[in-house]
Amino acid sequence: MKIILLIPIYNDRESLKKLIEDINFEVKDLNCEVSVVVINDASSQQIIDTYQNLENINLFEIINMKENRGHARCIASGLKYIFEKKEFDYVIPMDGDGEDRPEEIKNFIQLAEQSNNQSIVGERVKRSESLFFKFCYQFHKFLTLAFTSQSIRFGNFTCLSKSTVEKMLKEKSTWNSFSGSLKKIDKNLLSIPSIRGSRYFGPSKMSFFNLLKHSLSIISVFRKTVLIRSTFFIVFYILLIKSNASIVTSIPLVLLLMMIYSISNLALRENLEELDKSLENIHNIDKIK
Repeated sequence: MKIILLIPIYNDRESLKKLIEDINFEVKDLNCEVSVVVINDASSQQIIDTYQNLENINLFEIINMKENRGHARCIASGLKYIFEKKEFDYVIPMDGDGEDRPEEIKNFIQLAEQSNNQSIVGERVKRSESLFFKFCYQFHKFLTLAFTSQSIRFGNFTCLSKSTVEKMLKEKSTWNSFSGSLKKIDKNLLSIPSIRGSRYFGPSKMSFFNLLKHSLSIISVFRKTVLIRSTFFIVFYILLIKSNASIVTSIPLVLLLMMIYSISNLALRENLEELDKSLENIHNIDKIK
């Protein structure tokens, strides 16, 4: 079985170097061919380093992009590159900073060997962030479930079959939200428990604003459901408060309208044409192994 690890990276050379060393160690006893494709999202710092321990990795490439286009689009471009240029059975996208733990790669692969070409997601069972961030993340999951009827408890750390990758590359929302798009096109996902690890170096890059944008991007994939549910809520709420209307009681309506406006704007980021042309953003390819 051929497995390709897809790692988007931006200005995190030290973490990438340690991650590659950890991957090389973790896959040494696996009965499959493991390759690594790193998508360098136009980092402002030097990403190339010396990698001494690669004996268990079949191929290692760093794809250097011309322009920075963000995490989701970086992964989408990587999926397109791998689908068009490589032979593979599964692709495992994972963050390059250690928060997606390399020791869990074997869990994905072991389940993939037993599955019937199904894709697998890593459902978060434990996180390492602050209490405030954990609360915000739980609220994000509640908001997504309430407005879309979708329970999305996974991020980028997944194991995608070739057929799923092909479907994602035909779905315009892949250009905007990885997890939202995956949930939309594949209703038959397997799952394994996944613990969110700690960054190898430096603080987490997931700020409150980035988490909010991430959450709304996922919700925007299911915007038709959101609009239907929001309409029912608005009608019900207006009937509920009509005899006691005030500035305070109107706050939920204002927040809901702001959310609808935000997801409508984020939905404009979906673009199948840009996804199809995403490989034109490749500057060069460094073949490390």
